[in-house]
Amino acid sequence: MMQRDVVARYRVETDLPMRKAAEAIAAEQSTGTWTEVRGAESDLAASVLSIDGNTVEIEFPVELFEPGNIPQYLSVIAGNLFGLEALKKVRLVDVDFPESLVRAHSGPKFGIEEARRIIDAYNRPLVGTIVKPKVGLNPSQTAEVAGAAVRGGLDLVKDDETLTDQKFCPMERRVEEVMAEFDRVESETGKKAFYAVNVTTGADTILERAERAIDRGANMLMVDVLTAGFSALEALARGVDLPIHVHRTMHGAMTRDRAHGISMLVIAKLVRMAGGTNLHTGSYVGKMASDIEENDQCRDALREDWYGLKRVFPVASGGIHPGKVAGNLDGYGIDCIVQAGGGVHGHPDGTTAGARAMVQAVEAWLSGIPVMEYAERHKELKRALERWGV
Repeated sequence: MMQRDVVARYRVETDLPMRKAAEAIAAEQSTGTWTEVRGAESDLAASVLSIDGNTVEIEFPVELFEPGNIPQYLSVIAGNLFGLEALKKVRLVDVDFPESLVRAHSGPKFGIEEARRIIDAYNRPLVGTIVKPKVGLNPSQTAEVAGAAVRGGLDLVKDDETLTDQKFCPMERRVEEVMAEFDRVESETGKKAFYAVNVTTGADTILERAERAIDRGANMLMVDVLTAGFSALEALARGVDLPIHVHRTMHGAMTRDRAHGISMLVIAKLVRMAGGTNLHTGSYVGKMASDIEENDQCRDALREDWYGLKRVFPVASGGIHPGKVAGNLDGYGIDCIVQAGGGVHGHPDGTTAGARAMVQAVEAWLSGIPVMEYAERHKELKRALERWGV
């Protein structure tokens, strides 16, 4: 039977009987309040669908939701419930949206297939990097580092999440110089690549900033979705004709406590609805706290059929170097972006060699050859493994 309403799953820690805790969530997030109110009974009341241990499912009537309004969705499924005194901890684990709400959003203009066509990269993972040092470089220095990475074979270079339009590296000059360098590299080597320029700013100016970046030649935009908001991402996706790289900075405040907050899976679903092309979802092996099951769930939520929305690249990043490529690709497969910052620029022989080592590690995985064996015939990879191991 076709799902009509919204079903949210929560993991709850409480001294209350679980049925009473679940009913408190359902009431707080729909028609209830702390005391008896005339006319509180309503067809719009949420209901407890199931209880399994400390996991509860709440069904919210679809009429509670304003189609196309992600901030309002979150106010319902992730609102005041986190402040309920009777609940010691509560985590929004997942949410299932009906087709009517999913189709109220256009999703990505540029999904996996469209992004691949732009840079002629098929049947393999994409390999990316972030400019290092993260901040402090001027536009010319940024372009030099970015160009060196693409000369080594990388498909994507992104800004740091903290780099926007500061005086030491103005966005417009940065875009002009990076894209000019990319043109030089492409003319010399044939290699095409994305530059994800960070246009994160207030909702009232983000489209104008994006248009200024596009006027200077940008071929991909980047947005910090949790600090700018899902509406900012959706405005970009609807208003511009470029792929959008979505960073999840600040997500740990919501996702890291496995017993409280909001799971990365929920964020992934909302990013796909709002129109991201790429989304940082976590590494299987790296420096950041990770949850293998949640990585799998995010991967599938971004790439499985979902009422016709285009598929989104999951991005593995955070402490990745060539020795950790295989472990991440075993989890994500071909349709992902594996991204290394220090694992490229920290190579003993510099950025271009570090980029080549990352590409070689991907080639080893695609060939089914152990990375240590592949390194015997590829000097850049060998040097990287000597430095960082596997």
